[in-house]
Amino acid sequence: MPESQQTAKNTISSFEDLLVWQKAEGLCLLVYKAFASSSDYSYRDQIRRASVSIMNNIAEGYERKGNKEYCRFLFIAKGSCGEVRSMLHLGLKLKYINREEYENLLDQTVQISKMLYGLIKKL
Repeated sequence: MPESQQTAKNTISSFEDLLVWQKAEGLCLLVYKAFASSSDYSYRDQIRRASVSIMNNIAEGYERKGNKEYCRFLFIAKGSCGEVRSMLHLGLKLKYINREEYENLLDQTVQISKMLYGLIKKL
């Protein structure tokens, strides 16, 4: 495991231990809930797939064990995070979500994106 994944208190032994993966999972669950009743199936499915892509690419990259491959998957996760953010802007304008849901989800995507960039830089 890369040294950059170790902390003073504990060692990261699986992707589930990564805070960024945990936050991505939380975002994914919120996206699923926020758009559960949307009748725009194409929009709903796309934002769901993009949110799942964030957590899955973090996991897949971690499991590759090589820093080069890991970084490649983290960049893909970061791109998916941008896709979710872009779709949230559209969702607000189309009134699929209210301002409070939008701001909460948007804030989470920004946090995750920053965390991904920080992890990429460390690797």
